[in-house]
Amino acid sequence: MRCPFCGHEASQVKDSRPTDDGAAIRRRRQCEGCAARFTTFERIQLRDLVVVKSEHRREPFDREKLLRSVSIAARKRPIDALGIEKLVSGIQRQLETTGDGEVTSKRIGEMVMDGLKVLDSVAYIRFASVYRDFSEARDFEEFAGSVEEAARG
Repeated sequence: MRCPFCGHEASQVKDSRPTDDGAAIRRRRQCEGCAARFTTFERIQLRDLVVVKSEHRREPFDREKLLRSVSIAARKRPIDALGIEKLVSGIQRQLETTGDGEVTSKRIGEMVMDGLKVLDSVAYIRFASVYRDFSEARDFEEFAGSVEEAARG
């Protein structure tokens, strides 16, 4: 593992433990070059996934990009980081176990919306506003109304 501070290629693992959700191993490392300490995470990756975008462009699945977009939707909401991490890990695990190496961005977006709907209605609406490309205030009103009706019914 290359040191993020000095670029030295050798480091010692000082501590290893599973993350709270059990989906990764957290390792504290110390650089043998500059003695700086840093943290790395090891995750199981069952297969390489390719995301097929709406314009038929293909790009590698980026877990960090998914985590970032969910975190933005959940910003300043009562959802802890562990809840977001579990949602993203669950989506990634589902995608990797489907048996298909390609997944559409639409499918990922629907999975995120399903997960956020359960976690927090405001984060759900925020994500939907970007995912479904709301262009007017009326779009928000209609969607929020449907969310409210579903919560009552």
